[in-house]
Amino acid sequence: MSRNARVVWERRTRTPDVKPRVIVIGAGVAGMAVGCYGQMSGLETRIFESHVLPGGCCTAWARDGYLLDYCIDWLNGTAPDNEANQVWRELGALDGKTVTTFSEFNRVVAQDGRSVTFHTDPDLLQAELESCSPADAAEIRAFCADLRRFGRVDIHPFLTPPPLMSWREKLRMLGKVLPAFRLFWRTGGTQMADFADGLRDPFLATAFRNMFFQDPQNFALLPYHYTMSQAHKGNVGVPQGGSLGLARSIEERYAGLGGRIDFRAKVVRVLVEDGRAVGVELRNGERHYADHVVAACDGLTTVSKLLGGEHSNPRLDTLLNEVLPDPEQLYPALVSVFVGFRGDVGADEPVSTTYLLPDEDAARLPGALQKSLVVHLRSRVLAGLAPEGRSLIHCNYFSDFETWKALRKTDRRAYWDLKRELAAFIREFLERRFPGIGERIELVQIATPATTERYTGNHRGAILAWKSPRADDLLDELIAKDKLALPGLAGFHLAGHWVGGGSLIKAASSGRFAVQYLCRELGVPFRAQESGGTEPWHAGKLGELPQLDNWTERPRAARPTARTSRT
Repeated sequence: MSRNARVVWERRTRTPDVKPRVIVIGAGVAGMAVGCYGQMSGLETRIFESHVLPGGCCTAWARDGYLLDYCIDWLNGTAPDNEANQVWRELGALDGKTVTTFSEFNRVVAQDGRSVTFHTDPDLLQAELESCSPADAAEIRAFCADLRRFGRVDIHPFLTPPPLMSWREKLRMLGKVLPAFRLFWRTGGTQMADFADGLRDPFLATAFRNMFFQDPQNFALLPYHYTMSQAHKGNVGVPQGGSLGLARSIEERYAGLGGRIDFRAKVVRVLVEDGRAVGVELRNGERHYADHVVAACDGLTTVSKLLGGEHSNPRLDTLLNEVLPDPEQLYPALVSVFVGFRGDVGADEPVSTTYLLPDEDAARLPGALQKSLVVHLRSRVLAGLAPEGRSLIHCNYFSDFETWKALRKTDRRAYWDLKRELAAFIREFLERRFPGIGERIELVQIATPATTERYTGNHRGAILAWKSPRADDLLDELIAKDKLALPGLAGFHLAGHWVGGGSLIKAASSGRFAVQYLCRELGVPFRAQESGGTEPWHAGKLGELPQLDNWTERPRAARPTARTSRT
């Protein structure tokens, strides 16, 4: 919404017959969840978003007929009858959509061509892994036995924060947790790296670490078991419409509930009076007032800039001042290379493959943190990403942030040249894997960690925030003990992956939790209802798609139609 069309919330006081007003900072999945649940609970909410699209990192953009889907590799909660799915039903996220599930999670290929496929079926997985390394049969059987045990676990704690659970809800949860306590304790306390180091086959050890496409490091076994078992049950998949489709569906649900999002509206300060958040100030100087403010944006930005460093709590301080500076605690940033081309690759190619690279190849990935590259056949999973007769590949790898940020800031031309060099390597690499693809490539677009930070505000371009057990413990306490609030600051709550956890379902759940807490503070009942939308999903629901910055690659005789976009 343009500045001239924007209505300023000037009201400073409220009579008892007027709905409480809530301002939400950020229209990511968490922010829109806050808006939806606030509207359901009888509040008047309004979201201020600095970008032109909803969704934050859960987004896509268009280029030359291709839709470059950035975020969802898999989504938790795509099957019915669990709390994760209930959250998505309440938010309308899956309304009218089909879901693509998969029986193979990822394939890992060594430099010598040796490979292993991580099936979601534990029986198939066990047979595959034992065939790969008979010497590790005992460890493989133990891993797959735990995978089967997780398949019998039905715990999805996404509806109510522990302090607000009724005794009946707590007893029901306890009844589910106790039988699985030793399983959680053992897999949650064992790092994947430690498990892999115990294997005799070096390739299989590396493959295990890359089960989730790349090695996140400092990651426990539990999320591997949980995600794989849920995928086998059909509760992990990719919804029709992809990342931006998910965001647009939640936006549609929010608008249907009477909410409004102001785009191109960057919040620069939370207004505080007498120890209470009373509104926000936008970059253009506008001040909007409300009864409550929820920050669903970057956590460090919230504390250090929006609140001027004057409000925090001990756990948040520990996260931002001790955990955040340690690169081992933060989920790495990602470089994404989208490749659009005529035709397709072989039908027997797996949807996702992690290639372990020799030193000379790894050296050509700028800022690479590992010697590996993920090749994801994106248009195999999501229809509509490529024009008819064409396909889209998404290559990505973990990268350090400074390489890209510093260069873009100090030497923009060198930044573009580095992207051009990366594009050239990706062409060569794909040509080796799929002979003849090079001359069919029409588009190459690269999004760097600097791109992610620039368009979403995420600190250091990190998409999933934290990855360490220490951070997980602090997040649990932020939710259960601090109630997503800050001591000495009334009328204010936090939401999003920096305080609720990195996945999309945790971000949405943090929005639900925040509204439950703020409803209690405002003295209004929390309400949630399923959307019930049945209109079939169609591409028109994506709305107008931004083209971002557009720059045509310097012509090459062999590839005159190829493009690389700078973002």
